[in-house]
Amino acid sequence: MWSLPAAFPLPLLLLMLGQILPSRPQSLSTMKLRLVGPGSRPEEGRLEVLHQGQWGTVCDDDFALQEATVACRQLGFEAALTWAHSAKYGSGEGPIWLDNVHCVGTESSLDQCRSNGWGVSDCSHSEDVGVVCHPQRQRGYLSERVSNALGPQGRRLEEVRLKPILASAKRQSLVTEGAVEVKYEGHWRQVCDQGWTRNNSRVVCGMLGFPSEAPVVSHYYRKVWNSKMKDPKSRLKSLTKKNSFWIHRVNCLGTEPHMANCQVQVAPAQGKLRPACPGGMHAVVSCVAGPRFRPLKAKPGRKESWAEQETRVRLRSGAQVGEGRVEVLMNRQWGTVCDHGWNLISASVVCRQLGFGSAREALFGAQLGQALGPIHLSEVHCGGYERTLSDCPSLEGSQNGCQHDNDAAVRCNIPNLGFQDQVRLAGGRSPEEGVVEVQVDVNGVQRWGAVCSDHWGLNEAMVACRQLGLGFANHAVKDTWYWQGTPGAGEVVMSGVHCSGTELALQQCQRHGPVHCSHGAGHFSAGVSCTDSAADLVLNAQLVQETAYLEDRPLSQLYCAHEENCLSQSADRMDWPYGHRRLLRFSSQIHNLGRADFRPKTGRHSWIWHQCHRHYHSIEVFTHYDLLTLNGSKVAEGHKASFCLEDTNCPKGMQRRYACANFGEQGVTVGCWDTYRHDIDCQWVDITDVGPGDYIFQVVVNPKLEVAESDFSNNVMRCRCKYDGQRVWLHDCHTGDSYRANTELSLEQERLRNNLI
Repeated sequence: MWSLPAAFPLPLLLLMLGQILPSRPQSLSTMKLRLVGPGSRPEEGRLEVLHQGQWGTVCDDDFALQEATVACRQLGFEAALTWAHSAKYGSGEGPIWLDNVHCVGTESSLDQCRSNGWGVSDCSHSEDVGVVCHPQRQRGYLSERVSNALGPQGRRLEEVRLKPILASAKRQSLVTEGAVEVKYEGHWRQVCDQGWTRNNSRVVCGMLGFPSEAPVVSHYYRKVWNSKMKDPKSRLKSLTKKNSFWIHRVNCLGTEPHMANCQVQVAPAQGKLRPACPGGMHAVVSCVAGPRFRPLKAKPGRKESWAEQETRVRLRSGAQVGEGRVEVLMNRQWGTVCDHGWNLISASVVCRQLGFGSAREALFGAQLGQALGPIHLSEVHCGGYERTLSDCPSLEGSQNGCQHDNDAAVRCNIPNLGFQDQVRLAGGRSPEEGVVEVQVDVNGVQRWGAVCSDHWGLNEAMVACRQLGLGFANHAVKDTWYWQGTPGAGEVVMSGVHCSGTELALQQCQRHGPVHCSHGAGHFSAGVSCTDSAADLVLNAQLVQETAYLEDRPLSQLYCAHEENCLSQSADRMDWPYGHRRLLRFSSQIHNLGRADFRPKTGRHSWIWHQCHRHYHSIEVFTHYDLLTLNGSKVAEGHKASFCLEDTNCPKGMQRRYACANFGEQGVTVGCWDTYRHDIDCQWVDITDVGPGDYIFQVVVNPKLEVAESDFSNNVMRCRCKYDGQRVWLHDCHTGDSYRANTELSLEQERLRNNLI
């Protein structure tokens, strides 16, 4: 123990202690970590830290499990499994930023631990430390995003664009070829072509929403460049002499989701006096658009058709084109991908496979909804150059205990076609609602106007909200008298709009040539209300198959059902109460797998009291039950007039919110399900008049699309049905999108053959 004179100055004491005690780095609220190394997985690698715009390593002196735990948590993983010393994941480059790091283990980030200070180290790169994290992501770690990553000198390298040079490229609505321009510190710069590679072009194209790059006829562009450099009046010639016009050098591997992740050198290393691009010209890139964004006359650029690749992977339940839950086709059945090990590189492989650009976000924890079927893949580890997701190393989804709350999703970069500038909302109480106004060509002049609400429905509203970038449609509004449109834009310029629901813009939907609107403009123009989340109802097909049976039910027990029109018309001609009806009964369990509660379209004032069932019915048509011939003709149907919506059951730990009793609120909570048991009234199809044979049993949920859902493709369930006159068998029950397209096609062909015979 040592002491100081009483008169020892306090400032000098603090200065001495600062030299003796380990210091904390500056606050790392902006600090970024990454794991890198040859062949390393996302959860393991050499630990690197970003400081002053430059990545550097961490020395292994005193580094142990508690330090590794803090680093892994900061990276979004649950915990650390171990650490590695002596540059196991290869020697890094650049500075060794941290040495003698000491953590307690409870810190939330590495900046809260002690160390020697920034760049204070006696280590060499042979002592670079590595860490191995648990592959499970933290519950609150929802996605890996391409943020505007810090570039050189801590500045932001924001975005890229292509400036068309050739006259033919300037005439195209979608620019796929031109000089690369980078927005750096808020100003656009061009990139020097010296050292430019196809890998760089691949990254640029991916950011712009294109899956691949193409060779450029560089000698032609050089000829154009030289002619401008010889022109004394050329503005370009004077600009190129300024280093602020250039990005000096870019070096990408080709797998990066953003140029900010590449090695970018803005200015020459020797200083500002040296020219940034001596003897060079601007880098030119040519991108290949995916099939969805190509002109119809364009030919595919690859030997294998994009359609074949697309059928192996798909996105579901996304609000925008190029986003959704990732599903893959294996063993003729669609299934999901577990988020264990899911990252931007693997997500980018999916995006490019589907004809989009690189991924801008890899989402974990079923952020875009859950599925009901199998989980096919887990621990997917792509290198970035794979043609399809199936080319990447992975495990079977069942091997590590994945559940559907681990379903992985993705948001891809897509080309900017300018559609968002051709639609707007007016008069609403919030930016998410209002009268729909579109910009169209009227006699060669671009004009804004209203959309006729004749036949305006949820599919059309979905396209409008997607075009606006506002998510899903919550309501398709036909009567907009309470919303004031933009002055001068009240005339109807679009009518007869009919969308399939997958279009990028209303301008791509079918519509009238000459405008024809039965009620004119004004109070009856089309409107929408948009939302960023929606419900997604899916019927449990397996339960239908397991619970189906026949019952001959006496008429004396069917008065209530007859009153609600749940029997076939021939029941009206029977001698009541004598006789019986043959009923195909089954249980239905309808899950809400979306991200919003499923609520009735109408308010309580419109609900109908049913004396037989002693509760209010909130939605008139919730499901259709049909028995079809193999060629699709209907032979029997379930007349379920209206339904009561409630949470029959919810997962453990989740509270039921909706119940029919006592005039309670009705709906189906996210994650819960509404069950209609086989033994309740009207839960059947009356097949009394149906003869023996092979049929298709079909259930359609939300058949009139009255309530918004994130995915309508899974609302239909079909089973093969065999009836011998006394017994019934249901088999091969599946939702409409659970098998590959070819399977559904073969079923359709069989119907057609049967019809011809």
